[in-house]
Amino acid sequence: MAKPFQLDVVSPEATAWSGQAEFVVARTTEGEIGVLADHEPLLAALTTGAVIVTHGSSRTTIGVHGGFLQVLNNQVTLLTDRAQVSTGSKEEAAELAKTLQESSG
Repeated sequence: MAKPFQLDVVSPEATAWSGQAEFVVARTTEGEIGVLADHEPLLAALTTGAVIVTHGSSRTTIGVHGGFLQVLNNQVTLLTDRAQVSTGSKEEAAELAKTLQESSG
């Protein structure tokens, strides 16, 4: 079992997801990034797309539109313009993210 870390996905409207995660995959302007516990400090710009959160034997998929990803002291924060938890696949979350982008103008 991988070591957990705190993850918060925050938008101006609300906290979309908060809890212990073991692995996070997000799309940045430089490409896709995976984060495990004890990752080096990092700040990256997010693009519109799906974020995959692995926690225990479960996976949560979140559609995000823009923002930033920060990794510091086993705390990962995604500060995003818009975020919504998806009940579907990565592809469905990516479509949800595009919808969030379009609805923000």
